[in-house]
Amino acid sequence: MKESPIFVCTHDLLLWLIPQTLKFPRSHRFILAKRVQETALDFQENLLEAGLCKGKIRFERLAQSDVTLAKLRFHLRLCKELQLLSLGQYEHIIRIIAEVGRLLSGWRKSEEGSAG
Repeated sequence: MKESPIFVCTHDLLLWLIPQTLKFPRSHRFILAKRVQETALDFQENLLEAGLCKGKIRFERLAQSDVTLAKLRFHLRLCKELQLLSLGQYEHIIRIIAEVGRLLSGWRKSEEGSAG
């Protein structure tokens, strides 16, 4: 499970994202940085739970992962708009998130196929 590309990509996302949020100005660190960190970690936890579950519960965890990833995208766009992330940093993390999204979509489709 942990060598699956989605877990590797998510780990890379966290390794890059958490140190970046620690550089946010103090005025944003305890609100937006915390929210970004928690959302990213929630996403990873949802994936881990999905990997450990089967059937309907796995499908529900994957759906929740999709929602959490959408929240993370929203938070990161806000970070860019508030100039907490440079355009280059934002483009970098969005590329990683896009890859994670593609992998998640593939996993969800394979679960739909096996459930049907």
